[in-house]
Amino acid sequence: MDHVAITLITLGGLFIAGLGLDVLARRIRLPRVTLLLVFGVLLGPSAFDLLPELGETWRPMVTDMALVMVGFLLGGKLTLGTLRESGRLVLWISLGAVVVTAAIVLVGLLLIGVSLEIALLLAALATSTAPAATADVVHEARADGRFTRILLGIVAVDDAWGLVVFSLALAAVGALSGHGGTTEVLLASAREIGGAVLIGVGLGVPTAYLTGRIEPGEPTLAEALGAVLLCGGIAIWFEVSFLLAAMVLGTVVANLARHHTRPFHAIEGIEWPFLILFFVLAGAALDLTALGGIGLPLLAYVVLRMLGRILGARWGAAVSGGDRVIRRWMGLALMPQAGVALGMALVGAQRFPEMAEVILSVTIGATIVFEIAGPIATRRALLHAKEVPAAADG
Repeated sequence: MDHVAITLITLGGLFIAGLGLDVLARRIRLPRVTLLLVFGVLLGPSAFDLLPELGETWRPMVTDMALVMVGFLLGGKLTLGTLRESGRLVLWISLGAVVVTAAIVLVGLLLIGVSLEIALLLAALATSTAPAATADVVHEARADGRFTRILLGIVAVDDAWGLVVFSLALAAVGALSGHGGTTEVLLASAREIGGAVLIGVGLGVPTAYLTGRIEPGEPTLAEALGAVLLCGGIAIWFEVSFLLAAMVLGTVVANLARHHTRPFHAIEGIEWPFLILFFVLAGAALDLTALGGIGLPLLAYVVLRMLGRILGARWGAAVSGGDRVIRRWMGLALMPQAGVALGMALVGAQRFPEMAEVILSVTIGATIVFEIAGPIATRRALLHAKEVPAAADG
């Protein structure tokens, strides 16, 4: 069959299936992200292997486009007003979740006999989250309120902290294993984070002042989509974090373009079809065979990360004066983990090939667990925070 025909049939089928799963999710009160990921697993090589090989060529582009849009929308939540209201909470809870999670995973893995080098890398990987899954659960549940705004703020900065911790872990493991290159790793990490910030600011300032000068509707959509994709493309070109660059772009536009908020509404209108493909293809890429053969390290990593998220968020909330609801439920809301962790794991595996099998197996296995169960935990936390409208809850 012609490749174009196969592509169109597959895309059409996935969009229709995504719509059906969205309806089903509302009826059985599960996050649609979880259903889309499970559907992807069933379509992938771990189950029925129904997706055409062309799916492998779409996945990198679809993934990057979806994450760039998610990053832009998350950045748009970090306005000066929000930061004045809850910036202290966002900072301390995100720091608490990152530091405590890394510490608990590191110590726990060492206690069960994992080598120091592998434990350091896995501890750093445990700090990352899944911005796309978290943001979609919030959007689907129509959650709104202080807890939700703080959660989105934490997710927006969490992976930046994660990149810093992972860079330090790479440098430490390089020194311990005799690979050297500590200074090079730290400089490369500074370049990635700094470059992303520069690109986001460099595009964000002119975008903030130029956007919204034309009529709303289709022109605004083209304008917003153009700015976001341009930001992502330039970041990828210069090999810096495109997710962080998009977040900075969104933050700059949200704070400087005070005459309107149309770019964010425009992106929200087109984001969901990309996320359908993103989650289904992510599920199809998960290898269930990774769950076998690594038993204890995988189980320990999953349990320790859950404990670290809960205790770290609780500590951060207590230090910064968070109320009882935030202290009790924010850690549960931060459970999802996805592509950022896998990306870090690939970097670690390339740099230290002798550790690749364990690092990749544990990360892939944990991603399967947290991608499917994490959104359920986030939705449960939002329900306990009483920020989900009754209509969305049932």
